[in-house]
Order: sequence, then structure tokens, then C-alpha cells
Amino acid sequence: MARLADYFVLVAFGPHPRGSGEGQGQILQRFPEKDWEDNPFPQGIELFCQPSGWQLCPEKNPPTFFVAVLTDINSERHYCACLTFWEPVESTQEVVCNEDTTEKEEEADEGGQARLLSTAPAQPSQLFAPKTLVLVSRLDHTEVFRNSLGLIYAIHVEGLNVCLENVIGNLLTCTVPLAGGSQLDSVEEGARTISLGAGDRQVIQTPLVDSLPVSRCSVALLFRQLGITNVLSLFCAALTEHKVLFLSRSYQRLADACRGLLALLFPLRYSFTYVPILPAQLLEVLSTPTPFIIGVNAAFQAETQELLDVIVADLDGGTVTVPECVHIPPLPEPLQSQTHNVLSMVLDPELELADLAFPPPTTSASSLKMQDKELRAVFLRLFAQLLQGYRWCLHIVRIHPEPVIRFHKAAFLGQRGLVEDDFLMKVLEGMAFAGFVSERGVPYRSTDLFDELVAHEVARMRADENHPHRVLRHVQELAEQLYKNENPYPAVAMHKVQRPGEASHLRRTHRPFPRLDEGTVQWIVDQAAAKMQGAPPAVKAERKTTVPSGPPMTAILERCSGPHINSARRLEVVRNCISYVFEGKMLEAKKLLPAVLRALKGRAARRCLAHELHLHVQQNRAVLDHQQFDFVVRMMNCCLQDCTSLDEHGIAAALLPLVTAFCRKLSPGVTQFAYSCVQEHVVWSTPQFWEAMFYGDVQTHIRALYLEPSDDRVSPSQEVGEAQSQDDERSALDVASEQRRLWPTLSQEKQQELVQKEESTVFSQAIHYANRMSYLLLPLDSSKSRLLRERAGLGDLESASNSLVTNSMAGSVAESYDTESGFEDAETCDVAGAVVRFINRFVDKVCTESGVTSDHLKGLHVMVPDIVQMHIETLEAVHRESKRLPPIQKPKLLRPRLLPGEECVLDGLRVYLLPDGREEGVGGSGGGPALLPAEGAVFLTTYRVIFTGMPTDPLVGEQVVVRSFPVAALTKEKRISVQTPVDQLLQDGLQLRSCTFQLLKMAFDEEVGSDSAELFRKQLHKLRYPPDIRGTFAFTLGSAHTAGRPPRVAKDKGPSLRTFSRNLVKNAKKTIGRQYVTRKKYNPPSWEHRGQPPPEDQEDEISVSEELEPSTLTPSSALKPSDRMTMSSLVERACCRDYQRLGLGTLSSSLSRAKSEPFRISPVNRMYAICRSYPGLLIVPQSIQDNALQRVSRCYRQNRFPVVCWRSGRSKAVLLRSGGLHGKGVVGLFKAQNTPSPGQTQADSSSLEQEKYLQAVVSAMPRYADSSGRNTLSSFSSAHMGGHVPSPRARVTTLSNPMAASASRWTASRGKWSSVRASGRSSGLGADVGSRLASRDLLSTPHTNGAPPDSGFLRPQRAALYIIGDKAQLKGVRPDPLQQWELVPIEVFEARQVKASFKKLLKACVPGCPATEPGPASFLRSLEDSEWLIQIHKLLQISVLVVELLDSGSSVLVSLEDGWDITTQVVSLVQLLSDPFYRTLEGFRLLVEKEWLSFGHRFSHRGAHTLAGQSSGFTPVFLQFLDCVHQVHLQFPMEFEFSQFYLKFLGYHHASRRFRTFLLDSDYERIELGLLYEEKGERRGQLACRSVWEYVDRLSKRTPMFYNYTYAPEDTEVLRPYSNVSNLKVWDFYTEETLAEGPPYDWELAQGPPEPPEEERPDGGAPQSRRRVVWPCYDSRPRVQPDAISRLLEELQRLETELGRPSERWKDTWDRVKAVQRLEGRQDGRGTSSSLLVSAVPHHRRSLGVYLQEGPVGSTLSLSLDSDQSSGSTTSSSRQAARRSTSTLYSQFQTAESENRSYEGTLYKKGAFMKPWKARWFVLDKTKHQLRYYDHRVDTECKGVIDLAEVEAVAPGTPTIGAPKTVDEKAFFDVKTTRRVYNFCAQDVPSAQQWVDRIQSCLSDA
Repeated sequence: MARLADYFVLVAFGPHPRGSGEGQGQILQRFPEKDWEDNPFPQGIELFCQPSGWQLCPEKNPPTFFVAVLTDINSERHYCACLTFWEPVESTQEVVCNEDTTEKEEEADEGGQARLLSTAPAQPSQLFAPKTLVLVSRLDHTEVFRNSLGLIYAIHVEGLNVCLENVIGNLLTCTVPLAGGSQLDSVEEGARTISLGAGDRQVIQTPLVDSLPVSRCSVALLFRQLGITNVLSLFCAALTEHKVLFLSRSYQRLADACRGLLALLFPLRYSFTYVPILPAQLLEVLSTPTPFIIGVNAAFQAETQELLDVIVADLDGGTVTVPECVHIPPLPEPLQSQTHNVLSMVLDPELELADLAFPPPTTSASSLKMQDKELRAVFLRLFAQLLQGYRWCLHIVRIHPEPVIRFHKAAFLGQRGLVEDDFLMKVLEGMAFAGFVSERGVPYRSTDLFDELVAHEVARMRADENHPHRVLRHVQELAEQLYKNENPYPAVAMHKVQRPGEASHLRRTHRPFPRLDEGTVQWIVDQAAAKMQGAPPAVKAERKTTVPSGPPMTAILERCSGPHINSARRLEVVRNCISYVFEGKMLEAKKLLPAVLRALKGRAARRCLAHELHLHVQQNRAVLDHQQFDFVVRMMNCCLQDCTSLDEHGIAAALLPLVTAFCRKLSPGVTQFAYSCVQEHVVWSTPQFWEAMFYGDVQTHIRALYLEPSDDRVSPSQEVGEAQSQDDERSALDVASEQRRLWPTLSQEKQQELVQKEESTVFSQAIHYANRMSYLLLPLDSSKSRLLRERAGLGDLESASNSLVTNSMAGSVAESYDTESGFEDAETCDVAGAVVRFINRFVDKVCTESGVTSDHLKGLHVMVPDIVQMHIETLEAVHRESKRLPPIQKPKLLRPRLLPGEECVLDGLRVYLLPDGREEGVGGSGGGPALLPAEGAVFLTTYRVIFTGMPTDPLVGEQVVVRSFPVAALTKEKRISVQTPVDQLLQDGLQLRSCTFQLLKMAFDEEVGSDSAELFRKQLHKLRYPPDIRGTFAFTLGSAHTAGRPPRVAKDKGPSLRTFSRNLVKNAKKTIGRQYVTRKKYNPPSWEHRGQPPPEDQEDEISVSEELEPSTLTPSSALKPSDRMTMSSLVERACCRDYQRLGLGTLSSSLSRAKSEPFRISPVNRMYAICRSYPGLLIVPQSIQDNALQRVSRCYRQNRFPVVCWRSGRSKAVLLRSGGLHGKGVVGLFKAQNTPSPGQTQADSSSLEQEKYLQAVVSAMPRYADSSGRNTLSSFSSAHMGGHVPSPRARVTTLSNPMAASASRWTASRGKWSSVRASGRSSGLGADVGSRLASRDLLSTPHTNGAPPDSGFLRPQRAALYIIGDKAQLKGVRPDPLQQWELVPIEVFEARQVKASFKKLLKACVPGCPATEPGPASFLRSLEDSEWLIQIHKLLQISVLVVELLDSGSSVLVSLEDGWDITTQVVSLVQLLSDPFYRTLEGFRLLVEKEWLSFGHRFSHRGAHTLAGQSSGFTPVFLQFLDCVHQVHLQFPMEFEFSQFYLKFLGYHHASRRFRTFLLDSDYERIELGLLYEEKGERRGQLACRSVWEYVDRLSKRTPMFYNYTYAPEDTEVLRPYSNVSNLKVWDFYTEETLAEGPPYDWELAQGPPEPPEEERPDGGAPQSRRRVVWPCYDSRPRVQPDAISRLLEELQRLETELGRPSERWKDTWDRVKAVQRLEGRQDGRGTSSSLLVSAVPHHRRSLGVYLQEGPVGSTLSLSLDSDQSSGSTTSSSRQAARRSTSTLYSQFQTAESENRSYEGTLYKKGAFMKPWKARWFVLDKTKHQLRYYDHRVDTECKGVIDLAEVEAVAPGTPTIGAPKTVDEKAFFDVKTTRRVYNFCAQDVPSAQQWVDRIQSCLSDA
């Protein structure tokens, strides 16, 4: 029995001691006055009676009631039931509180306890003070308390004739039965009826089971107030230990909400701060760091605003506010959604029926009390599902004297498949769960509803998952049990209690609550106490049983095993491999090993491995030979590599006994165990793992201690947590339960004996584990402390602890013993010390928790250092002997092929090449084998970093894997720590990324020391960033004499530069003088002249330099004659030769200039004095003097003033380039008056010169020389952007009406300007120009190929010159309406943006690690993030814009940034698009030499070539330009003579530093270094090309790889590519790779043309097969599968070589083939199939780009043949070719050959099977008795021979498919030989007859 109430207290209002207006509570009386011994009086009751503070009130409020909860120091909860009523204040109190009443109005308590009226007078007539009756109890019977206090109040108010002292005395002496007692025996016991002696009667029902919480209606109310989602998040927040705060105006609601939330948490108990009603004075409690559940009156909401980590639930508003910094993990799916659904079914049963057509008659909803229990039942089910099988993860560590139980958290999470689940992880780590384990883990105790549910109902719940009605039925069943627990006797519940009248509180009774007589009450209490003394003590009659464990977890969660389900086949492979190893079949095992290592990714295979290895251990030992040992260790390492530090799947636990069992003999007396080879795993340094292992083993031994000897003993090495398979074997919990049941019956001696046995069992295990830990923590080479640093630091584990029970003693013990041990060793102190400390902390923790005596613990601490020291000594011998072992045969290192002149700097370091984020190497989407990881070596040469090796997976094959890149291309080098693919050891590695889109991710082999790896890094860095450009490969290559040269160059720099400038001018004059003799102006030949041999005089390249006069050499010159010649010819070759081709300028500095030439070549920069980064010769307007140029240049950045670089042949508009304007230049140019003011400054004069200069440019244009040119362009064609939709005519704006002009400008919104400036429309100038250009109109329909409309229309309406400048520079500049030029401000990106964008592009195309989500989406996303294509789009857009302007006759000056990055890109692209010459090989070279090299693009700076440039990083401006060219090439494949490979080649080598072409930043620097002199120099042998162009020339002669067969240019074609991002493609240069030979751009290293497959790869089997496998990322596809034409040319060369004839150059052959094709087409008069094919290609599609699909050989060939034209610079005369080949013919055969032509003519011959008919020239030779055929009449090379000796018959033939259509049937005849039948067709019947007769006569003659 227990007391119903402990104390009755009367609390009243009292003045505040410090005189502040607010009052305070005073305890007037308390009963009993003495504290109960078992329950002292709780402090602070007066605060909780009035949580909002004690205040007076101007009117009498109705009484209020609520229950506050106080928690004492022992975590006991005291329920304080408070009934408050108001009484008039006595005058003394009134005076005190008057002053402050007005202030209190604002703080009015809305709960009704102390409500103030807002209009209360300052001095009210009457004030009321609160008085509270408080009942303090440890029981929670709210209704009884409410009734009892109500009765006392009613007696007082109604003035009933009942003694209050008696009532209170009876209340304090009333006892109620204990919950869960023997109430089943009698109703009187269970439902106690009490009376307080006032004619009242109450029934108190105690719950059946004490552990189940009593919730009444609180849970249902909570859901009603907050809703399902909010309550679920509060539930998760409370479980994961967050702070929860409830707000409401009602105190009772706050108490109910907190009670409801706690009821939901059952079976877990909330163990943190729990205050359902917090008084206002204690609000600072809310800032406590610990979790809490607290309720606060909503009046204080403002005080809670600044709490950052508190979840606030507003019960009145129905909201839950979660702060941003708080993350509440949700329930794991599918439990979250299932719970949500069931809750909605309970709360809203109508929901299911809402959509029914015929809803059933509405059933009555559950009562609120019943609904409350149903909601609790849902959460009870949820916990049963969450914690199912938890008992299988309990470890019984001790049974006597008290059970000690631990929970194996990792095993539980692993078996549930919820390792990653945040929610469950936090719940298991929380205090509530720790309490759950200690309370419910006990094996022998009374059980409740939850134990039954989790043990027996789990299967039912899983079966019901998909049947909502069954789930609901189960919920209702549980709810009934919960209801019955709270209301065991519903029939008896009849209350009869006196209540006060309706408005009794308003009666004007001034009688205050009387003072009670303490003596009377105390007497009643004493009487009752005396009675009770005789009664037996109240004992809770518990029914203890063995707690059922339920089904084991493995059975529960088969379905959740996820992706690790292993097929039986894989497990079979693992078993076979292990049996092969132990049977000694090493070759078989080696074959299976890669498959086993792959299978071990799965959990089942790892378990299988552990199980199989167990079978091979006898008596805890298994001695293996070296190979077996290696295999076993490799498999163990593979198993352990995926184990997390928690080892949730028990793999490390299963392997732990094995690593101390498997061993090998190294020498007599020295044995190496497997543990010394598997230490590099994080699991071994995790204390949690060791604790779980320890407790698991202790449990096994304790169980064995109590099992009868007849029972099977379990081996100590049994796997942790493994369920017993046999039913007759009892689990440790069952054994413990039995022992706990018997414990009270045992004698004291027996009890003592059992306790000692258990303690010594734990102690012996602790010693065992100290040994085990030293095995796995001490490295084999104990001088290495690396291991300890790298693992999750043994040093960092000072504070780590896993246990659910923390112990303060452990720390102190560790300290004392550790210092005592005094263990020091000079060499190994750091390793040994760390291990000793780690083991000591472990021992302290587990021994204290397991109750080991302190003597034993001291002994252990003394032993640990000795154990460690002994082990270190053992290991020293093992380490020494293991070094003597013969090394395992590793694959031989493959030497890479080197270029001539390339030298090895560091010989091969053995490494593993690991797969990066590209799928191809591992057999990804493209299919193919997993070539990576590969095992081999990395070599560092003067030119490249090279990896060569073989795939580690032997089943892939014997392919050599090569990945390399130039050292100069290295952009990022990063140290990484990775696992080697074979042994799974953690090794140091390097990740090298190059700007040629290669990535080497390498792990160094263990034989490579860290010093070797460091040396490799240092050497790599030295080669990548040489201190000087002369240290680069291009300079060091093959030039032994270079070393002594630089000083001399530096010394003679002045004279040589002067000489150079003089020669430059002279030679240029000479060149221009001979201009029309040596080279005619480039003009593409007309259509019908194509392919015909060019004039003879065009053969020779321009070379003026041979005719230098001796006078040009001064004695001081340091140049050799050959150098001088080179220098001059180079000048011609780049700029001058192009200016001459364009007809730009004369070289003259005299005043009497030829007026006919608008421009001249000025030598003003010959000494590079004006601008270092410009070439020596520049094109300037004829009218500008040289001395003015110096002043003009000052206005521009880097002095790069505007110079002409190209002139349109048709519109004569010129393209100029310059650096951006300086600020002063801009201001001067556009703001100064046209007339110079008297006091003009230097800056002003420069700007004036600049203005004059631009005026001269405008005047130099022929069409503008006479016209004023003041009108702006308001119209030109934008057909390619806007389609063919004619826009409305633009208004021609007259300048007399500026308002109208601006209006018309603003109305226009069309055209491409808006898109160029899309990134931000500017006001003022930008909008002005843009809109003027945007309002243009299509005055004439453009031609289909995009040619501009007739320029005559445009002339009067556009500016003569457009200046394209950076918007930022031109901001705020006001254009002068009379100027003849217009500014076009555009927004361009800067070089740093290019750099950043390229970095992201590099990461997207060559990711360092596999993407999280496979598939193309992540690649496309990262590609978009890089913004690379957006930059390409902008460049193309600006270029097309400039092309349009030039085409329409306006000149353009591109003046962006410093004039050497984006300006160069735009200017080059414009020329490429406008001029077909630049689309030839020769022209493109000229373009790059002129615009990029001579005009000073900073290749060395942008490529970070030297140490100085290291900080600036790699900025691929040139590569971006090549990408733009590639985009244009894709859209116009027939307009370029060079192939895509040529662009990739330049892209690779501009960064490789193999050639000197792309080194240094300007011509000036090249001259300074003497580079320009050597460029051609004396003719060297084949040793090395120093210029990339020379190399391309050489290669082009040998192979057509740079040539585009589909080249068939249009005359004067201006290209206008689409530039939208959707039209752009990612360049395959960024993504493709060839692992067979590395990048294919160093041709010498490539394997050459592939031989026929049967010779190349002999199978040993059937050599006749001509098939071969081509792997997408391994082979170079263009070489393995060349296109049809290349294949034919290769075949031709091969046949010629076989015949022993000198092979002809491919280009000559190609030209001849084209020429003959055309000749034949014309001779026959009817077009051959090829010409028909060409005519079918529509004209406009050519200009938009025709994509040639790979078709049959013939069609592709004929298309390109007939529509091809090679450029004049590369083609050679077919007459020459004929002459040459004829001479070879004569030398080979006797001269009579030509006379043996008995009969000849054209016949159509059908090719072999599936081949078409072709016209051939046939010759019948009677002398040689053969029929020969040639490609055409003049062909001297026979294409085939039919031996007449083999001819059997000549018969009439029939036409077949593909035969010529127009020929008569009778013109067909067949020649049958012994081998095959030849089908022929003559041009007509007579000639067919003639042929048949001639052949017949030949046969008869024979």
C-alpha cells in the first residue's frame, strides 16, 4: 500500500521582501509539519503554485486547478496538485502593491490565474489576492486530487458543517494499493474506494502494470492540437535528445502535452530535464545545454525567441518551429510512412471512405480515451518493429551478484541494415536507450505488453504490412489492453463528491480560508501511522519470468539485405579458391583470385570466407607455406578493407581468432602470424570494436561456466552474436535467467564461490585481450610510428568511449598505473607507449564495468607493459627474418618507348595505376574489360610522365596499359592515401592531372620508399617549372651546344637586334618588290579549273633571302649567313607574306607616298621600341607618319595601338586589332573638342593623335574617302541568327531631331546585339549603339548560303568603323554625333575566368574519383557548371558579329583587354570565317604565326612554362580558340583542308613544350633568345624538329592524318556558324583516351599502321580469321579502323612495297585519282555515279555543314573526289606525277612494254562480291598473253591482270544490279576463268563484239 497524499500545503500571497511590486508565495500551513522519513518535503512549491508570479487582481476570478511536476535529486517525480482561489486583500497588503498595479497590466496572465483588466483604475476599490491549496503526492491520480481539493474548497465556500481538519487528516492518511500488486485477487484491493468524511465517495483504480504509463486523454489531445507530422517530429526530437519547449495559455494543457509525449516514448524512459510547467522566475533554465521537455505559459513567448537550438511547439496555434541549426532525423523508411498512414487511419477513419460512391452508414468514432490508447498502440508497434531482435545483441557480462548487461550496437545496426540511419544511431547512443538496456535487458524479471509484442508479434506485423484493416485491428487489440491497464474495473468507477455552487466565487463572502488546527490533523495522522505499524510492510508482488527473446534477427531481416545479396555462384567461387589454396593448386587459385576479391565486396562472401578459413584451423593453429600464407593474407585484407570502424557485420570479429591462428615458419624458432600483415585497418584501433568483442567472448565463457558438463561447450572462438542453430542449446540469456531464479535459494558460500568464478573468468579474458590487442596494434617494424599516426589515432583515443555505462573511476586508474609502469625504450617508446596507454584505457573501462576487483586491476596494469615489450621483442626477430624472404615474383617492368632525344630522368618506380572517374578504363558504358587498376611503373623523362603496366586482373589479358602526358602539361599534383588493389594495404599515392586531359592516379608499391616518392615529386616539379625557358625540353632536345650560347646572345643583344631590324626592312622591301613575280595574290580557282595542275611558277615557295647583298651584314653582326636567311624568310613567312597576299601596303617612309595605296607597311617597331609585343613590321594608314605612332600608342594598354591585320577582298573593309583603351585615351577621344585648345596637355595631344589616327583609318577605306561617312548603320543582314523573317522597316533617323532618334532607338528590340550584351543591358551608350544596330532591317532577302544582301543598299546608313570594346572601359562615355565611328560595348570574360572555367572543365572530363550517381547526368551537370561552352558561345557570337560587319563593308577595330587574349581569339576566328585561305593547312599555319605568335600572345605566361609563371597557373586561351575552330569545323566539314586531328595535335603540343614554336611571349623575346634565327637554320637530319610546322610538313608527306578528304570549298564562302550552346558539342579531345599507347599526338611513339590482324595477333589457333577486337578506350580507333580512303591508300603503299617499287606519296596518288575521276566524267559525257551523287547535295546544306555518314567505300570516295579541291600550296601537278611515275616504269621494265598493246579501250567491270561496276581502261596484251586493266588511260600502274591461260570461255552476259543503265543488254559479256567469272560491259554492242572477237583470237593463237 502507498500513501495517496504526502503533504497538504496552504500557500498565500505575501509582499516581496525587497519591496518590488510583485508579491511572493508564503506557506501559511503545511501538514504534517514534520517531513516523512521516506519522502522529504519538496522545496520551491510556492514558485510552482503560481507559475506566472504572485500578483494581485482587481476582480475575483474563478478557481483554477492544475498539476505541476517536481523532480527531486533521486529522479523521483512529485505531483503537486494546485487549486487556486482569490480572496479580498487586507489593507496592509493593498498599500504595498498599489504603486505597481499599472505595470502589471501589461504582464497580465492569460491563464486566468491573475488576470488584470486593461482599464483597471490606478487605485481600485478592492483588490484580490490568490491563495492556493496544494496536495503533494508521488502518485499520479489527477482526478482524485482535483476532487479532494475541490471538496475542501466547497466546504469552505459553501460553509458546510464538516470539520476541515478531519477531511485533511483523512486525505493524508488514505492509502491506495500498489500498481501491479495482488489486485487480481479482489476488486476491493485493486479499486480502492475512499471517503474523506464529508459524505463523499471516490474510487481509485491503480494500473495493472506499473511500467506502462498512464496517459488518460493526453496523447489524443496532443495529436488534436498539433497534427500527425508535428507530433512525429516532436517524437523524433525527444528520442534524439533535442530540446523541446511547449507553449500554451493553459497550464493543464501544458501538463497534458508533456505527459502525452512521455507516454509515446514508452518503452524508453525520458531521463533528462522534465518540467511540464516552468515558473516565470526560472526561465533561465531554458538556456541549459542539456536536452529537456519543458512547458511555459504562452505569455512568456517573447523570452523564448532568442533560443537558437530549441524546438518550440505552440499548442494553441498548432505549430512546431524547428530552428535552422537543428536537424531532426526522421524515422527510417518504410516505418516513417507506415506510421504516418496508421495514425491517419486512427485519427480520421472517414478518410478511407471519403471517395466511396456509396459510403457505409457512419460508425461512431472512438471515445477520446479510446483514441488515446489507439494512438499509443501505434507507437508501441513502431518500437516493436524498430527494436525487434534486440535481445540477440545483448551481452551478459556478469550474472552474479547483479546482472551486468551490454548492448552490441554495431551488430544490431548491421543486421538491421540500418548502419547509415541517423535516427536509429542517435537513439541507440542516447541515455534513454541506455536505461532501456539496463532495465529491460535483465533476463529474469516481470514482463509487460512490450516484451510480449517484440517477442511474439513481429511476424504478424510483417505479414499485416500491406493490409491496412488488419493493422487497424491489431492496433485496436493493443489499445484495449492499454485501456484495461488504466481502467481495470470500469463498472466500479462511481464518484460522489460535493462541488461548490455555480458562481460561488462571486459571492461577497469576506470570510478568508480559516487557519486549521495543526494538533487535530497531526493526531489523525499519528493514529493512522500506529495502525499501519502493526501491518506487514507493503511489498510489490512481482511475477518474475524469463523474458522471451523472440525470433533471432537474421531471420527477421532477410529482405533488407539490399545490394549485398550474393549469388550462390559467387560463394562457390570463394569456397573453390580457398580449397585450391589449401590443396596447393596455386595456379588455379591465382586464376580465381580476382573474382574472389570482387565477390568479397558482398557481406555474404566475407562471412563465407571467415567460415571456410575456420574449417582449416586445428587446435587454434594452421601452419602454411609462403604462397598459401600470401593468398590467405590477401583475402583477409580484402575482407577487412570495407569494414567500418564499428564492424557492424562482425567480419573483423570472425577474423580476429583466425589472424592469430594462420602462420608460416620463417626460420627455426621464428614464426610469422597473419596478424602482422593485416594491421592496416581502422577497425583495430577502435575501442568500441574491442569492447564488443571482449563482452561477446566473456558472455561465451560465462555461459560455459554454468552449462552442465553434459551440454555441448561452445568454443571460445565462436563468432560474436551468432545465434545458436540447435534448439536444444540454450542462449546465454536463458542460462542467466535460470541462474537469477536460483540465486535466492543458494547458500551464501555458494553465492560467494560463483561470484569469484565469474570475476576470474572476466579477469582471464582481460589478460587474453591485452595480448590480442598488442598483436594487432604493434607494427611489424616497430620503429615505424606511421601506423599509429595514420589510424584514427591511438593518440586521439584518450577520451573515446563506447559503453552505455560511463565510469569515473576508469580514468583515474589509468593515470596512476600508466605512470607507475615506468616503461621506456629508446627506440620504440612512442609506439609502445601509445599501445600501452590504449590497452590500459581499455582494461580500465571493461574491468570496472564488469566488476573486476581492484587488486586484479592493479595486477593487469603491471602486466600490460611487459606483454607489449615481450611482443615487440618477438616481432623484431620476425621482421628481421621476413626481410630475408625471397621477394614475390612481381611482373617485369615494361620500358616505355622514348622519342629521339628524350632521356629518362627517374627510372621506373613501381606503382599501381588506379581507376579514376572515367568509366572506360574499368569497362564502363563502352563495354570492354577492366583494364584498370593496372600494375606497372611510372617513368619520368625530360619530356613526359609515363606509366606502363599490365591490368592487375589476370583474366583481362596481356594488354599493355600506357598512360602518359608531357611534364609541361601538369596542372595539379596532389598527395593521396589509397588502398593498393592487390593487397588492400593503405599506401601513399600521387594524383597528377594534366591540361592535355590525362590523369594519373597512382599508389606507390610498398617497395617504393617515401624518399623515392618524394624525389619523384621534386624532380617532376623541377622539370615542370624550370627556372628559365632554356631549361625546357624543346631547348635541351638534341642541342649539346645550346648550353654555352645564352650568355653570348645576351652580350650581343644590341647589335644583333639592330642588324635584325635593318635586314627586316630590307628583306621586306625586296619581298614586296618581287610580290607579283614570286606569288600571285591568292584567289581560289574557279570550279572548272579545280584539280588541274597549277601554273609551273607557283611550285616554288617564296624565298627572297638567298639574294641578300653583302652590304646588309655589318661586322658587329653575330649572325651566321644561314641564320640571317632564316630570319628574313621567317619574317616573310609570317606577317609579310600574308600582307602581300592580301594586297596590303607598301614599305615606304618618304613623304611622297603613292596615293593609290591606302595602307603601308611601317618599320617603326623594327627595334621593338614602341611595342615589345608587336611584330617588327606593321600595317598602318598611308597618311600617318611614323613619329605620330609613338604618341598614338600611349593611349592603349601595353602600347598596342590599332593596326590592320586583314582586309576583305570583296568589301575592302579592314579588320584592326589593338589593346584596350587607357582611361585618359577614352576621355580624350570622346570628350575633347575637335579644335585643340591653347593650353593642351600631353594626354590631350595623344588623344588628338588617336582621333586623327582613327580618322585616317576611316579615310583609307575606298568607299568612305569621298563620303562623309557620318551616318550610323541601321540595317544589315542577320539571317543566320533570326531566320528569314523580315522585320518591319527601321525608321531612318535624322540627326536634326535627337528626341525622335532616341525614341526609335529604344523601340527596337530585335537582332543579335541584345544577345551579345545579354549579360547586362547598359543604359547610355551601350543601349544606344545596341538599339541602333538592333533596329536594322532586312532590305533584301539573303541568299540561301547566307551571303549578305547587296551592299549598295547599306552604304548611306552605317558607320565606317565600329570599335568593339569592353563595356567596363567604355562606361559613361558620350559619343559625338559627328564621329564616323561607333562604339560597341560588349561584356567579355577575363583570362582568370577562362582559367577557372578550364579547371572545372578538366574536373568534369577527367574526374578524380567515380561520380556518386552513375550515368551522363553528373557529367553534363559539371560541364554546365564549368561554363566553358558558354565562353565558346560568346566568342563565336562576337566573331560572327564582326564577320557580318566586315561583310557589309564597315571596318572593325577589336579593342578588348590587353589585346593579346580575347582580341587574338576574336580576330583569328573572324579571319578564319571570312577568308577560305585560312581554312587550308598553309593558311591556318600562317594565321597562327601571324596573329598568335607575331602579335604576341603570351604562350609562356599563359602556359606557366617557367618557375616565374607558376603562381599564375595554366590559362588555355589558345586551346579555347582551337575549340571554337573545332565547333566551326563540325558545322562546315567540307570547308576545311585540315582534319579534326590537326586541331587536337596543335591543342596537345601547344602545351607540351616539345617544339619551340609555342614558347615565349613575343617575337622580341624569341629574337633575344636567338630562337628566330634557328627556326629553319642549317638543314639538320631527321634528328628532331624544333618547329611544330616543320614536323607537320614532314608527317603530312608520310600520312594523310592531318588531311580532310571531304574538303571541297565554296568560292569566297563566308562561314556563319550557329553559336547557341545547344549547337555546340563537347570536343572529343577532352574525353577520349587510348590506353594502348598513350596520347596519339607523338607520331613516332605510335605503332604505325596496323598490320593484317592474323600477323599482328597470332592466336595459335586459326590464323585465317581476319577479325580483331577493338576496345573503345584501349585502341586508337582511327588507326585500327581507318576510313575507307586511308585504308585504300595504305593498301596501295603496301602493294607497291611488296612489288619492290618505290612507293608514291599519298598526296600525289590522291591528286591523280581526283584528276582522273574528273577527266573521265567529262569524257563520257554522261555523269558517272559520283558526279550524280555530288549534284544531289543541296547547295545550302553545304554551307550549314554536311555530316558525311560512314557509308560504303565507293560513295564516300566519289563524293569527296568530285567535289574536292586541294589548295595550291600543297597540290602538285599531275603531269609531274605522270612524268615521275613513267620514269620509274621505264627503269623497271624493258622498253618494249608499251608496244605490246594489241587492243585497248574502256570497259565497265563488275567488282568482286557486293562491289559496284566500275569503268576501267583495259589492255589486251598478246605478247604476255594477259588482259591488264588500269584506272584510266594515262595510268601507268596496272591495277589487275587476268591471265588468258586460265580463261575457259567467253560468253554473252546479262546485266546485274548496279550495271550502267543506258547500255544495251547485248553489250554485256562474261569471261570465265578457272578461279572466277568476270562480268564486263562495253559502251555499245559493236565494241562488245570487237572485244569478244579479240579475246577469242588470242585464245585460239595460244
